[in-house]
Amino acid sequence: MSRVFIVSSTPRKSGNSEILAEEFARGAREAGHEVEKIELRNRELKFCIGCLSCLKTGKCVLDDTINELLPRVRRADVLVFATPIYYYGLSGQLKTFLDRMNALYGKENSFKRVYLLASAADTEESAFDGAIKGIQGWIDCFEGVRLAGVVKGAGVESAGEIRNTRFPQEAYETGKAL
Repeated sequence: MSRVFIVSSTPRKSGNSEILAEEFARGAREAGHEVEKIELRNRELKFCIGCLSCLKTGKCVLDDTINELLPRVRRADVLVFATPIYYYGLSGQLKTFLDRMNALYGKENSFKRVYLLASAADTEESAFDGAIKGIQGWIDCFEGVRLAGVVKGAGVESAGEIRNTRFPQEAYETGKAL
């Protein structure tokens, strides 16, 4: 059994990437994994100020939700990041979250696999390249961690529109196959 930590970064309740996250979680739970899912839209999240204090102390000097989340991310075996594609990249909310995970750099972390669940209005596969590159850049800072899978929910714009596609099933099956 793995501990799975899912971060949904859409600002829209029931947004397309959040539906992917819910389906991934359902599949992982059915496969017997322990799953925790958070929505960034429900959390106070300040921008990193670049002080690097976190590298010494293991926690952030800013008073928001991050210090509560750091140990939970550190203990997870699998990290899952769900994002809408904005301007061919990660949502600003997810990028801010990843920046604030700097306290994990150079520490003993349990996570070794990362999944990306993304939705985009664009129908081209290349619409996801920037987000994949952004996630891969973060992963590359952690020894032994790999991008284990990507679900690309292309061609969906309106909130919930993804339900009428094959992508939720793909996310479910990816979670179930952990």
